[in-house]
Amino acid sequence: MKLDARDLEILRVLSAEGRITKAELADRVGLSPTPCWERLKKLETAGIIEGYGARLALRAFGPHVVVFVACELEGHKTEHFQAFERAVAQYEEITWAWALGGGFDYLIQVVTRDIDAYQRLIDALLEARVGLARYYTYIVTKRVKSSYGLPLGLLSDE
Repeated sequence: MKLDARDLEILRVLSAEGRITKAELADRVGLSPTPCWERLKKLETAGIIEGYGARLALRAFGPHVVVFVACELEGHKTEHFQAFERAVAQYEEITWAWALGGGFDYLIQVVTRDIDAYQRLIDALLEARVGLARYYTYIVTKRVKSSYGLPLGLLSDE
């Protein structure tokens, strides 16, 4: 789907203000409600808008730790990657996972109550024999920047 300037503006506004009303969205992007709604539906149908959700403040839930884990697999065949990805999908504590090109095979983000809970997760992955050969732990000490929007102007031809 080719995006024009209005589509990009709809996406920019929604990524910053997901709870905006449809009428307010239409007004902000300079469209009447029906054409704005039709564009929004096309963006959803095309899979450009994957969903809507709330941003939660982890600190509101009490003590926690965020850990990034660089993972290396034992094997590098399709079935090794598939097994690891299936395993990662089973753990609620693993909130994000990315396959990487380069030195590491995966980077995963883990959110747990404490370091002990994190280590139990790693131990479970190792015991499950999902191909995890080595892992490198990076504990987040503070969040420096959070951006839920994307640099749409840089990613588009518009």
